[in-house]
Amino acid sequence: MSAPGKPPLRVGLAGLGAVGLEVARRLIAGVPGLTLAAVAVRDADKARRALPQLGAVAFKPATALADDCDVVVECLPPALFRAVAISAIDKGRIFMPLSVAQLLEHWDLVERAKAKGARILPPTGALLGLDAVRAAAEGEIRSIKMITRKPPAGLDGAPYLLEHNISVANLKAPLKVFDGTAREGARGFPTNVNVAAALSLAGIGPDRTQLEIWADPALTRNTHRIEVDADVARFFMTIEGVPSENPRTGRIVPLSTVAALRALVSELKVGT
Repeated sequence: MSAPGKPPLRVGLAGLGAVGLEVARRLIAGVPGLTLAAVAVRDADKARRALPQLGAVAFKPATALADDCDVVVECLPPALFRAVAISAIDKGRIFMPLSVAQLLEHWDLVERAKAKGARILPPTGALLGLDAVRAAAEGEIRSIKMITRKPPAGLDGAPYLLEHNISVANLKAPLKVFDGTAREGARGFPTNVNVAAALSLAGIGPDRTQLEIWADPALTRNTHRIEVDADVARFFMTIEGVPSENPRTGRIVPLSTVAALRALVSELKVGT
């Protein structure tokens, strides 16, 4: 929380899709110590219709958010990731990417952040147990596996499916569409399994983290199961997330983002 007389942390949102819109709504409603200072959208009129409370919030190009914002939250298509990331990092800001899979593809940004005094803080998103994984990683983790099961609509159009001519339309039974590393999965499903990238970064890296992806027509929720074998513990965790208006993203993602933002200014932060 901001100390008396200390200005609130200024947040800039790059994108007002299913996630960004809900984050904006909650920031405008009020989170102590935070203020929504600016947003970047393709259609300002559409954004104002969707959220009239935007009021005096500034509209800026995504790469200009870092000019006046302390934190830049990225909620954009993968193709726009790097430019927004560089604009925030080069100004020494806090960069909060939701497209975590893109971070694996642009790993030089981590060294760039170190050189510029910036921080890259991906929120937990639609996953659970990253605190336990991070704690176990301080010791020895022998293996991590994640099994993702989604309704077919949550995977439709992924580059990996198109490249391998895999159809998830009209499925009558679960279909395993991918089995490999988190790095390969993040590359093939850049908007579908950001959770796998986050898990790999919290644990043993994208090349040792194993990932299975299933299209399951019987499901209505995005389901992720994590299996961790470490020297200090063995644990298994499952989360069933309700999809948002965008079936690739769960409704918990914007709430996770707000929680991550709140942790930047709160006088009490629970968890690692």
